[in-house]
Formats: sequence, structure tokens, C-alpha cells
Amino acid sequence: MIWLSDKTAVLIKPLKKTYEIEGTKVTFETGKLGLLINWAVTISDDNDNVLFVSTWFKQEWLNLSSDFFPLIVEWQEKFYATGKIWGNRFQRREWRPTDEATLTARLIDRPIRPMFPKWIVNDTQIIASVLSSSGEKELGIWWISGASLWLIIAWTPFEGPVAGCKVSLMKDETIIFNPTSKQESEAKLNLLTAWTLDAITMVEAWAYEVSNEEMIIALEKSHEIIKKICQAQIDFIEEYKKVFEIVPVKASYNKPDESIYGEVKEFLTGEKMEVLYEKWKKEFQGELDNLDLEVKGYLISKWYTIWEKSSEDDTKSIDETSIWALVYKRVKEVMRKNILEKSKRLDGRKLDEVRPVIWETWLLPRTHWSALFQRGMTQALSITTLWGPDDVQTLDGMMPESEKRYIHHYNFPPYSVWEVRMMRWVGRREIGHWALAERALVPVLPDLADFPYTMRVVSEITTCNGSSSMASVCGSTMSLMNAWVPIKEPVAWVAMGMIYDEETHNYKILSDIQAQEDFLWDMDFKVARTKNGITAMQLDVKIKWLKMDVFRAAFKQSEWAIEYIIGKMLEVQPKVAEKLSPYAPLIMMLQVPVDKISPIIWKGWENVQRMEKDYNVKISIADDGMTTITAVNQEWGEKAIAEIKQKLWNPEVWYKWVWVVAKIIEWTWAIVEFQWKSWMIHISKLSYKRINNVEDVVKVWDEVKFEIVQVDADKWRIWLKRELSDAELKEMEEVKAKAPVIDVEKPHVKVEVKLKEEK
Repeated sequence: MIWLSDKTAVLIKPLKKTYEIEGTKVTFETGKLGLLINWAVTISDDNDNVLFVSTWFKQEWLNLSSDFFPLIVEWQEKFYATGKIWGNRFQRREWRPTDEATLTARLIDRPIRPMFPKWIVNDTQIIASVLSSSGEKELGIWWISGASLWLIIAWTPFEGPVAGCKVSLMKDETIIFNPTSKQESEAKLNLLTAWTLDAITMVEAWAYEVSNEEMIIALEKSHEIIKKICQAQIDFIEEYKKVFEIVPVKASYNKPDESIYGEVKEFLTGEKMEVLYEKWKKEFQGELDNLDLEVKGYLISKWYTIWEKSSEDDTKSIDETSIWALVYKRVKEVMRKNILEKSKRLDGRKLDEVRPVIWETWLLPRTHWSALFQRGMTQALSITTLWGPDDVQTLDGMMPESEKRYIHHYNFPPYSVWEVRMMRWVGRREIGHWALAERALVPVLPDLADFPYTMRVVSEITTCNGSSSMASVCGSTMSLMNAWVPIKEPVAWVAMGMIYDEETHNYKILSDIQAQEDFLWDMDFKVARTKNGITAMQLDVKIKWLKMDVFRAAFKQSEWAIEYIIGKMLEVQPKVAEKLSPYAPLIMMLQVPVDKISPIIWKGWENVQRMEKDYNVKISIADDGMTTITAVNQEWGEKAIAEIKQKLWNPEVWYKWVWVVAKIIEWTWAIVEFQWKSWMIHISKLSYKRINNVEDVVKVWDEVKFEIVQVDADKWRIWLKRELSDAELKEMEEVKAKAPVIDVEKPHVKVEVKLKEEK
């Protein structure tokens, strides 16, 4: 704000306006919060979401020699926004950004950065904060629109407006704008895009094997919605001009001196640049440095002064940075021309040709499984680790808690690209690339009921010459198949590039971009697919022109590349491994009736804790009774299952089992333990003859075979008797044989006397 003071600040009347877009009401408001910065806006919708975005465009004390645009984008999750107190008992405040916050910041940066002029050096910061959230929807799409709006009103050299849009293609082919998290989980395609009024700038998509045409339909619908959001921004800007004064800012540039580009172009002919072709990454850079030295020598011969400016009128001067920029520009110009006119690539490949691919599996014998994918020089070593269903990752962020049973991580060490740098925590690059790979593989993973394991895959990039994130998907597919994970289909990923001529509108699409070609493209297009359809896509565009025909051509060319890669994969691993690694845990599943859960866990989970300790297993019991046992080996897992099955036992008359005598009460009762519970047996049921003390027959800790003689199912009571041994049975038969025959016709008194005499 301008003309701001403590007196005038309280007199500012905020500007607020509401727009309806695809049934959603969104409100832009400015002049209320963040008065000292260039521009700030609050965005709210009809679902209790309130977002605050601020920008600052620095105009003084700049680094005028910077060779990149110093744009900083931060996404801040405020836990109070969803009514949460985050952290542990020692730390109760927001700390480092979550992975989701980092990914959202990248989503804002990617479509905003290309809309600034090249060579700009003004430090620019965008801070997006969530002030209120219903927790039902992701909010990142509004930040792209908000950042665009702020930068235009701040009068920066931003070529907006740009807007973000998220749509979901449901299974019934309907398309939903700004879906809820639940709708996203039920969709077969989720598409997040950023567009201007006439051009696409960014795409993020994750899908369940959708067709090329379904992706095109969703893209077209997305652009239709974004035009409305861009028009809302334009309308709000016009309203802003009526209320507030707009003061243009001063943009600063570090542009190279192009006054001698003609001479550089004359010297650096196409023939001189042939040395750059058929070279690997390090050789290519060495030859490029040599060309820079040759150009400097040529300019010196033309009476140019390098580094310092002469005070003499007849001496020409140019700084070294400008020379390098002009060499770079000339190399890019010639290489692009060779591709457009001759289909000539740096390494001699055809435009649709993929670098040679090799595989190797089970490199690391003590891991649960591993696979090395190598395409050209790029290597991805992917390691799979399996564990039980209780080992899922809990996502504890601002939004409601959720879980992941498939976790993908990506590591990009400095040695993979011939660099030396400090290694600290995971950077934005690693987070962005693991998210890509994870999205590509989730659609083909088995359901929990079919494969109850928690899966983690780590992709270690050991050498990189471009497309390392794509290699991590291919390597991870092989690693999962090797690890006995029954994926539905193999997934492969390929990076595509496009070169476009604005004058002739001619374009060429390149498959499998390598590092040396990375600076040439106008479109960076990455797509993952199975033989059935697309599972993930990412797109970044540098040009304003891009028609759907280009997408169709890129999709078609990617199919050929991925078909080749999957074919090579299946030569090494034609199907999922038939057995589990001997070092992986074994998971067994058992369905327990809901009314039997309580007897199994017993009071305070006493039984479960004991079994976990006794058998070295981990037991998980779901609310529906599905019980999962994670064991270090099959033997201990089967022992745990056997005990659980015993606890599911329904007592029946004549059932016999060996029970343990746990206690003796006085001399008349024995307490036995069986099936998680204690049972009482009277002394009269321990022997066929009269005994005076329980311990005459059984003692504590004896294992004795008992038989059920009566059951009361309603009260869960049973009556037992001890089963006689063979010796006791023989003795009982002998006693019966010696007993006199009683004549029932004679008086009873005589029988009683005779019995007494015998006794």
C-alpha cells in the first residue's frame, strides 16, 4: 500500500468481490491484511476456507550479477486452521514444512516462474498461508490464482493472469471441479492444471489407467474452467484500479550484451559445433567450455577487451558473463535448428528412440528385494522393503489424518552428477520426484485384502544423465515384482521434450530426453503408463502456443517408448516372483468372528501382548475381525495362528484336550487353564474311585487330559471330568470283575450285610 501511516491505515476500506465459478463461490478481498507489502489478498470460498497470500517484489539492494530469477515460494500450513494442536508434548507449534506443503509450494512456483521475463533479478517472494480450512478439499489451486492476482496488481513485469484448476474424472465419466478428498479417492483421474487465457503452463495428473482421449477431455474441460477464473482476476483488477492507486515497480535485469551476437554467430558455425555431438555428459561440457574459450580468443583478435572496460574510445569491451551467454544462445539455436530441420539429436538417436536399457535384480542379498534399472548412463537402484499392515505411514499435517501403505522415496546424491556439496535433509527435488513415482505406481498395487503388506521402495540414483525420476519408476516396478508384490500391470515412465518454431509453427517431439538436451525444449512432458493406459503425467511448458494435437502426438509417441521399455522389463522379470524373500516377514491372515474378538485379546490386550512376545510376531485385529499376523518366519506365524484358532473354540460334549492344572483349592477342587480361561473340576470327577485329596491324582502344572461332559452355552460354563489312563481303566475292570452279583429279588438288607463283610 502507498501513502500509508498509522492515521491512514485505519481509514482504508477493503475491496471485496465474489465470483461464482462452476457452482463454487470464491471471494477475493484486499486492503484488510498485510498492509506493508506490495500486495496481499485473502481468498475465501463457500466451504469455510480462508487463504491469505502475500507478495514482495524487492527493488533495492539487488544482486545484479545473478544468473537466475530469485523467486521464493512458501506454502504455510496453520494447524489452527483445522482446529488442531500439532506436535509432541515438548513442541506445540508449526515447524518444518510437511511434504505436502513442499509439493504445494512447487505447484505454485512452476506456473508462475515462466511468466516473468528472462534475466530478471528482482528478489520476489510469495507466501501462502491457510487461515481456515474445512479439511474437505486441497487448497493449492487457489494459490496459483491468488499469486497471479497479487503479482499483476503489484504491477510487476508478470505476464498474467494465470489460474490453477483441479478436476476429477469419475467412473461414470462426469467431471467434477474442485473435488473433495473423498471424491478424489473415488475418481479414475485427478488432474491439476495451470493455464493462461490461451495457453497451458503446467499439468499434474494421477490416474487409474485412463486412455489418451480421456486425458484430453479432462484437459479441455480444465481450460474451460480456468478461462472463467482468469476473467474473474481481470475483473477484480479493474475494480482495484478504481479504488487504489497502482504504482509501477522498477524491474532490474542482468541481460547479456547482445551487440556483438552477430560476430559470435558468424564465428560459431554449425561445423564448429559438430564437436558437441556424440559426446557423453562430461565430454559435452568440456567441448562447450572449449568453444567459449575459442570465442573469447576470436573476440580478442577483433580488438575486444574482456573483463575490463577501456577508457579509450577506439577499444571495444565486453564482460565475460555476456560471452558465455552468447555462446550458450548460439549453441541452443543451432541444435534446435538441427532437430527441427534434420531430426538430428545430440547423441545420434532418432526422435522417438529410447536409449539402450539393461536390468539386474537381487543385487543386495539381505534386503527384501532390489533391482537396478539403467537407461544409457542413468541408473536407479530401487530397494523394496515389506512389513506388516500396522507399519503404514500416518500423514499428520494440517488436513485430517490419513495413512499410506505404499511409501516411495527418492535420493539424489551429489556424486550422481559429478558434484561435491553438503548433504543435509531431503530437498524439494527429492520430494517432488518421489511424489511423481508414488503416484505412478499406486494404481497398480494390490488391494489390502489380497496383499496385506506395507510397502516401501527407495530409489537411489547412482548415476544421472537425465530422466532419473522416470528411471526410478521403472526400477521400482521391477523391484516390486521381484519382491513378490502382485502388481496388476508393469508400469514404465518416459520423459518427452518438444522443440517449437514460433515463426513456422513447426514442432518435433523427442523421446527419452537426456541431460545435454534438457535446455533445448519448449515442453517437458513426462508420462507413466501400463499397456492399458496412463497412471501419471507431469507437464511444464515454456511457450504460449500449445494445441491439443501436440498432446495427442506426444501421447502416441510415448506409447511406443513405453512399449519398448516394458518389453525389456519382461525379458528379465516376466512375472511376479513366486516366493517371498527369506528375509522378509511372513504375513498370515485369519477372519475372526466379531463376537470372538474380545476373548482373543482378553482384558487389556493381555493375550495379544503375550503371543507377540512368545512367538515374536505382530498381531493386528481390525474392527471387522480380520486378523493379521506378521511373523519373522512361517513356523512362529503358524504357532500364533494355532493358538488363535484354539481361542475360537466352541465347547462341545465329549470334546477332549490336554489341559494344564494351574491351581488346587483346598483338597476338593482343581483349576485348569485352557482356551484363555480357567475352569474348575470337582474331586469327584478326577477318578473312578473315591479319593480323599485332589493331589492324590493331579498336581499343579500337570498336563492332564480332560473331557467335557456338559455345556451351558448361554452362561459359557462347562463341566469336565478327567479321562482315565489305560492302567486305571484296567484296574477298574478288575474291580468290576471281583464285585459280587447282586440278586435284586432278595431283601436289600442281605445285600448290605454281604457288602460290609466284603469290605
